[in-house]
Amino acid sequence: MSGDKPQHAPQAFTMRRWLLPSALVQEFDLDPERSGRPRRTVRDWVVDFFCFLLAVFIGLLTAETVAAEDIPASLAAVDQILGALACAAVWLRRRWPVGLAIAMVPVCFVSSTANGAGLVVFFTLAVHRPFRYVAWVGGTSLALTPLFFWLRPDPDIPYGWALFVAALLTGGTVGWGMFVRSKRQLMLSLRDRARRAETEARLRAEQAQRLAREAIAREMHDVLAHRLTLLSVHAGALEFRPDAPREEIARAAGVIRESAHEALQDLREIIGVLRAGESDDAGRPQPTLAALEALVTESREAGMKVTLDQRVTDPAAVPASVGRTAYRIAQEGLTNARKHAPGTEVTVTVTGAPGEGLSVSVRNPAPEGEVPHVPGSGQGLIGLTERATLTGGRLEHGPVPGGGFDVRAWLPWG
Repeated sequence: MSGDKPQHAPQAFTMRRWLLPSALVQEFDLDPERSGRPRRTVRDWVVDFFCFLLAVFIGLLTAETVAAEDIPASLAAVDQILGALACAAVWLRRRWPVGLAIAMVPVCFVSSTANGAGLVVFFTLAVHRPFRYVAWVGGTSLALTPLFFWLRPDPDIPYGWALFVAALLTGGTVGWGMFVRSKRQLMLSLRDRARRAETEARLRAEQAQRLAREAIAREMHDVLAHRLTLLSVHAGALEFRPDAPREEIARAAGVIRESAHEALQDLREIIGVLRAGESDDAGRPQPTLAALEALVTESREAGMKVTLDQRVTDPAAVPASVGRTAYRIAQEGLTNARKHAPGTEVTVTVTGAPGEGLSVSVRNPAPEGEVPHVPGSGQGLIGLTERATLTGGRLEHGPVPGGGFDVRAWLPWG
């Protein structure tokens, strides 16, 4: 369900596209079919129209002051023409904010009626570009302000107050523009955070699925591999000895039926636990170190030669997780010996004490003759290594001198 939300989010934004600035429309990727410069939205047209009216209104107010100044008529006409051109240039402020702001500095120094358009362009620069551009253009404009009012003093306002009003208007314009820019950056940062949250949620879901698959594979291998190898041993005995006594055939068939029933029951319990999302310690009873003797007995009944050497100080005090890991290691070792070294004598050794740890060893000599290759070999040992590592222990395996194979593990206890 979470994967459907990102698909619906752009549609909700598209319905309100006309309320957003074109710059945010481009950042939000709400117009994917159009490349290049984004088109003006309805909001942009309304804002640009009112900015144009504001520039014209300020220019008309300033034109009265120009008429009252003692300057030649030709200079007053040039002032008003430049002001009109500056007001018309307001419509280009979104396309070239930096270039237009730089051009407005000398224009506003020559023309008083262009000051309204200059404020609008300066505000646009503060909205669309970083502060360093605003600092350079605004600093240049403020540096020329004292010279401007010295050459063309206002007849109604003292020189000091004129400088103060000019600095106040410039500062207010910069502050307002930076406030608008910060709001837009906040919206973009929230968008990025939402995207990162969706990505992280998807990665967590994928990781949870991967861990669930690994748990299923590990439990299937640990539990079912042992049962299925027992089935294979007894079925092989029936195949190669069809003339065996009736009682022996009946006993082998009973073992096969019992092993198949237990394998099916284990499979149902594993799937039930995994579906319920319970941990390894919840749900069905898990084997512990106390079940090791039953495991060895079951293997002996299947025809294996198994020697159990258990020297544990206090078996009842072994933690459940450690005992369960030791049981799985012995189970996997017996299963591997049954598949890769049939007919050999397997020695299972378990020693340990609180504070020293628990050591588990499963060793078998080399088999007599050639043994067919078993597909998928080695996966169980990889799972056992992971189990031992998760409990804080370690596991080693490999051939031993003189032939044979040995699985050795140490698990923390105490």
